[in-house]
Amino acid sequence: MNAVKLATWNVNSIRSRLGRLEAWLRRHRPDVLCLQELKCTDEQFPYEALAGVGYQSAVFGQKAYNGVAILARQELRDVRRGFGDGSPDTEARLISAEIEGVRVFSAYVPNGQVVGSEKFTYKLAWLARLADLLRRDFDPAAPIVLAGDFNVAVSDRDVYDPNAWAESVLCVPEVRGALELVRQWGFVDVFARFHPEGGVYSWWDYRRLAFPRNQGLRLDHVYATAAFTERCTSAYVDRDERKGEKPSDHAPVVVEWT
Repeated sequence: MNAVKLATWNVNSIRSRLGRLEAWLRRHRPDVLCLQELKCTDEQFPYEALAGVGYQSAVFGQKAYNGVAILARQELRDVRRGFGDGSPDTEARLISAEIEGVRVFSAYVPNGQVVGSEKFTYKLAWLARLADLLRRDFDPAAPIVLAGDFNVAVSDRDVYDPNAWAESVLCVPEVRGALELVRQWGFVDVFARFHPEGGVYSWWDYRRLAFPRNQGLRLDHVYATAAFTERCTSAYVDRDERKGEKPSDHAPVVVEWT
């Protein structure tokens, strides 16, 4: 890639937000958009509508739940769905593709529900599989971007009230540690470089006026390998997309490179 704008966005049902998505793409014209929580099968995905605004789509869908995609204005090559490690997994949460020589991942990490539950164990195992995939198949010296909804607030700076959230599945040391093992493979938290003070969020609960009160968490991240990170010029959350009628509970996170 040369100069590029990449975004990640948990749309919380692409069919419910398709109009908003098309309008956002027309306004912002990202080169690449990673999507999560599609809540549709591959066959239900709106390929034609998105092609109409200039985007190819690589999709890993699932009926009613989960689902990830990568949209790009350039050709998507070598699309890979899931971990490719031979172990069965019924949840569509990881897709990657090569775009102009850069490997881009769109990830939707499990929420985990309750600490100590089976779903919590699955979340930790899922992150471990992601770390294994990177070690097995990729080189941290290569240009790689990993973006998505990680369902992890990396530090207390990423939580509006750390004490209230300290024991949640989004913040406990076990999940932060599991994500840190992924990052240590060779990634830089691009957004954090531009906002080291924290306090910038990407998700707000629909309830209790959380968004107007800015009671949010930073759960959506963009990670890039070190050489690629040096070319980053900006990173921001598009809070405007969390406003209006029927928004997703997540806002797009946008990163720009030269």
